[in-house]
Amino acid sequence: MFKDQVVIITGGCSGIGRAAAFRFAQEGAKLFIADLSEKAGDVLMEELEKVGAEAAFARIDVTDSEDVERMVADCIQHFGGIHVLINSAGILGPRARTERYPVEDFKKVMEINVFGLFNCMQAVLPHFLAKKSGNIVNLASVAGLGGFAGHVGYSASKHAVVGMTRTAALEYAKHGIRINAVCPSFTMTPMLENAMTHDDTNYLDALQNAIPMKRFGKPEEIADAIIYAASSAASFMTGHTLVMDGGLMIA
Repeated sequence: MFKDQVVIITGGCSGIGRAAAFRFAQEGAKLFIADLSEKAGDVLMEELEKVGAEAAFARIDVTDSEDVERMVADCIQHFGGIHVLINSAGILGPRARTERYPVEDFKKVMEINVFGLFNCMQAVLPHFLAKKSGNIVNLASVAGLGGFAGHVGYSASKHAVVGMTRTAALEYAKHGIRINAVCPSFTMTPMLENAMTHDDTNYLDALQNAIPMKRFGKPEEIADAIIYAASSAASFMTGHTLVMDGGLMIA
């Protein structure tokens, strides 16, 4: 499905980004993985090599626009172009009610989840415009479609991701560029596992019980949605928010 297509994945060394890397590899894509952790990048490169994937890694801070410009330039130099950008870098931030939410943490969540994603889209779009084709899938969240009590920073950031996705989709549809968002609910990733470490069990049980399917999502399930959104099977879809939530939004 993606044979010889070049796919950039930010935040590609863990969670949903990592699962997406293996799914794209199964489909024959060439992968450019961007992440902050060089150690995790080395491990992932070894694992991808074992499954026969052609992949490269770069340590990238998505909040640094110059770093992101270098990512795009390095990918083009290494593989000759870019077909797909997957924006999966992001953080959850602390859990606190709005009046107690630390301002610095709010800024950090917005810097990574919003400005980081904006930097990546802005860096790759000129390349897509030049070749009159391209595909961007942004990792949003159901928290960007509704509220998420205790996580004002995360919810605000994901609302921004949905807004950026829809606006950019309108701007670039006539140029052969599709831009969509995948909106998971609670998914069993290191981000959620970290929340389990710091939060009480009752809170996490309540999150799981709120999902009609009575379980958390799997990274591989969200990766399948990303694959679909980026594929030719969704060639008439742009500006869409693809919800993967076990029924949470209809409960």
